[in-house]
Formats: sequence, structure tokens, C-alpha cells
Amino acid sequence: MEMITNTSPRKGVNNVHPTPPPLPAKAPEYGRKEIFMSKRSAVTRYSSASSTARDLWDSLFDGGYRADVTIKTDDGGIIYAHANVLGMASPVLRGMLKGAKGFGKKRSISIHGVHQDAVRVFIRFLYSSRYKYEEMKEFVVPLLVLSHAYAVSSLKRVCEQQLEHGLLNLENVVDIFQLSLLCNAPRLTLISHRMILSNFKAVSATEGWKSMRNSHPGLEKELLESVIEEENNQKEKIRKSKERKIYLELFEAMEALVHICRDGCRTIGPHDKDFNQNQTPCKYRACKGLELLVRHFAGCKLRVPGGCIHCKRMWQLL
Repeated sequence: MEMITNTSPRKGVNNVHPTPPPLPAKAPEYGRKEIFMSKRSAVTRYSSASSTARDLWDSLFDGGYRADVTIKTDDGGIIYAHANVLGMASPVLRGMLKGAKGFGKKRSISIHGVHQDAVRVFIRFLYSSRYKYEEMKEFVVPLLVLSHAYAVSSLKRVCEQQLEHGLLNLENVVDIFQLSLLCNAPRLTLISHRMILSNFKAVSATEGWKSMRNSHPGLEKELLESVIEEENNQKEKIRKSKERKIYLELFEAMEALVHICRDGCRTIGPHDKDFNQNQTPCKYRACKGLELLVRHFAGCKLRVPGGCIHCKRMWQLL
């Protein structure tokens, strides 16, 4: 070991100190990045507690350790859970647990209307905010209903995002449109409404549309009125687009005509004007077409207004 020798203040006495060991290597940084604010500055640190904690909550749900609530579903299934977790995650479940009856410390509640597997995915989300994509893809509709019914806003946002970014399709768009109205999801209502209008022919042939026709004829009528209004808007846009195109063509021709009469143009004259050999090409695209129109107008025998479509255009310019 390398030694460092320092001379003591007392004459002739040496103090020997070992070299300090090197600092430990920087530990690898895993997990979620967190920022802790202090009075002087923001200190950036890393923590792996997030994934570990979620794994722990998943294990608690899967193992049912000291579970004190049984959740009954329509198909006879039973899911074990913890009252404290359910009560903290959902105010509706908290109220249900207050009035729930049971034996000893265990209480029992029921969740009706959806499949047992969908209820299990819902309860797991209350524990760890996790879900599998395949489960979300299969149960996104009942999960949207459960999230609204039990006031779990985080799950509701997840369902809306998943539907917006791929799970909304022509087969379920009518059901999602109706649910979005019931579940107070305005953005999802707008997205599904646009999809219905854009693909009305295909959507109107689905089972969801037929079911809506029987259960909510008033809603079907509103959608049909929206489709008619959208078609009229599209026709109006096309008509205005054509009018604007004609106006632009006339405007370009009028500019070229003024240019010809004022400056002259190498393309069509006037022929008695001497042009510079280095003159740049004409920037008016309508000059060549206007030349053909003028020559036609000069020799046409049906020059009266309305007699010839080309002469009619020339009369418009004049």
C-alpha cells in the first residue's frame, strides 16, 4: 500500500497515514426518476420503489393475505379483497362496505352486470393501477362502465385513451358512443360520433346499430340527422371549392390580360413592340391560354353571348 509521510510540527517526528481507499463505483440507476425539491436547488435521484411496490400490491391481491371482503359476481364467482384498499380507491365501494353485512370481520358485496374476469381486472387495477393489454382489449367496454359506476377516474382515463388509440372500431363504435353519453366522456363521444359519420354505411349494418334502433330510436334519429347535415356540409364545401377555383382562373386571366395590354408579352404581342432579347420569360401562366382564347374569339362566328362557351369566357373577361 502506498504510504504518505507528513512532517509533524515537532521537529524530527513523522506521522504516517495510509492512502484512503478509492470511492465506490457509481451504482447503476434503475427504476423511476424522482426529483426532490429543496430550498436551494432540485436534487435528482432514482428510485426502484415504484415497480417493487406495485409487485407487492399485486401479490397482496393474488394471495388474498388477510382479505376481509368477498366480492360476488353474476356467474357465481368470488373475489377476495381488502376493505381498506377498496375504500381508498373508490368512494362508491367505500359506501357499499359501510352498509355491507357479513360474519365477524368479513363483509360481502356484489358487482353485477359484467363478467367475473372483467371484475377481477377492475379490482386488480384498484390495487396496483396495472392491467394487461389483452385483458384491456377484451374488457374495455365493461371496464369503462365499472370505472364510471364506481368513480375510478384513473381507470376511466385509461379506457378512453385505449379506445382512442386503437380499440375503437366499426363493430363497437355504436356501443361506445352510447356509453360515452351515459358515462360523461365528451371527448370519447366526439371521436365515436366522427367515426360513425365517416363510416355510416358500414356502421349502420352492424349489430350495435340494429340494437340501438330497437332500444334508442330517438338516438338513431339524431345520428341520421347528423349524417344528412354532414353530407350537406360536404356538398357546400365542394360547391365553394369549385367557385373559388373558377374565381382564381378568372383572376389569373384578368391579370394576364392587363399585363398584355400594359406591358406586352413575347408570347402574343403586341407585335409592333421591340422586345429585349434578354427579357425573362413571362411569369403569367395564363398568357398562352389567353392567346388561344383571343384568336378563337377573333374568328368565331358564334360570338354572341351564350352562343359559344369559349367566347362566353372572353366576354366575362372583357
